[in-house]
Amino acid sequence: MGYIRQEQLPKLKEYKYSGVDHSLLSRYILKPYWWSKVIELFPLSMAPNAITLCGFGFVIVNILTMLYYNPALDQDCPSWVYASWSIGLFLYQTFDAIDGSQARRTKQSGPLGELFDHGVDALNTSLESLIFAASMNLGQSWKTVLILFASLLTFYVQTWDEYHTKTLTLGLVSGPVEGILTLCIVYAITAVKGGGSYWQQPMLNTLDVPHYDFLPDLAYRMSFVDFYMVYGGLVLVFNTVESARNVMKARRERGQKARIALTGLLPFFSIWTLIATYLYLQPSILQNHLVPFVFYIGLINAYSVGQMITAHVTKSRFPYQNILALPLIYGVIDSIGPHMRQHLGFGWPSALGQGVYQVAFVFTCLGFAVGVYGSFVVDVIVSICDFLDIWCLSIKYPVDANGERVQLQQKEKKSN
Repeated sequence: MGYIRQEQLPKLKEYKYSGVDHSLLSRYILKPYWWSKVIELFPLSMAPNAITLCGFGFVIVNILTMLYYNPALDQDCPSWVYASWSIGLFLYQTFDAIDGSQARRTKQSGPLGELFDHGVDALNTSLESLIFAASMNLGQSWKTVLILFASLLTFYVQTWDEYHTKTLTLGLVSGPVEGILTLCIVYAITAVKGGGSYWQQPMLNTLDVPHYDFLPDLAYRMSFVDFYMVYGGLVLVFNTVESARNVMKARRERGQKARIALTGLLPFFSIWTLIATYLYLQPSILQNHLVPFVFYIGLINAYSVGQMITAHVTKSRFPYQNILALPLIYGVIDSIGPHMRQHLGFGWPSALGQGVYQVAFVFTCLGFAVGVYGSFVVDVIVSICDFLDIWCLSIKYPVDANGERVQLQQKEKKSN
């Protein structure tokens, strides 16, 4: 299956990266004192995408330790596990930040790097949501689902913003910089405090905040997790509204209809309506098999984001469709029949039931998502590499000391 049509390929050569980073932390601390030093450790022979993939390897290691020590997301782990999560995520951020610098050093900047970087970030978003839930002992619950929703919406909106404005904009507080560093700090504190149960305590009482008359009693009963959820919700609303304003402003400046762009958010919210409905109708999946279901949802979002970035670099129409959501429609229809019969007096029996077949359905959805998303990734990479005459994880035309590309074919002919 061709995800990039032949008539779209020439647009790849017109692609130029555009990004704006307003983060004070990255501009004045990380870039000059950390990222610029780490990049010198990598040879010019190493491909930028290889650096990105190596960074993602740290996240995979974190996920594996989470699955071993805390698969239900509600148990305290050894302190070194949380410390390794903090270090691993920090290294992932470092590698993710310097791959662009490596691309400029090696003259490898292009649409493939944009796609590869966003694809890895999209996968990390869902995986990191699980690790964060495990670090706070949220368990397989609606709180974990809400964390996932907020994380995926943030990334989806950021990509949607980039598609319409043609520029990747990172604000004063952004997920890739301040968001990741916040998680690193949370993991480090969890390691020091001895487990995720620390975050379940009332925050104000734990921090010895005196009782003030202007603060309601509810505030003193709220745990660290509750405060984080409120804070995260406010930031999510602010960033979403700000991105919507950026998109409509950019379209008005180009003489295009502004509000029509908002329809690009409908696929995300439609899919999440199905997700919430399915989990409500199948509480056993929510409470006992949420982790594989999150893997499935993460791939749905990664596929949507991947299609958006592909459309961005090929200057194609916005992709509204997502075939990976189709099994969710069946799952909801199958599950809602018995619910309607119980409460409304009419409906239909469930083909999957409430037991092992429902669990098998979730894993089948996950397998389906892995297959479709995997084929998408391979097809897009092969198509771009063939058209631009490049390699994905190695450098086909390395640069010399003067920064000029050296064709390997010419070197081989000379050696013969």
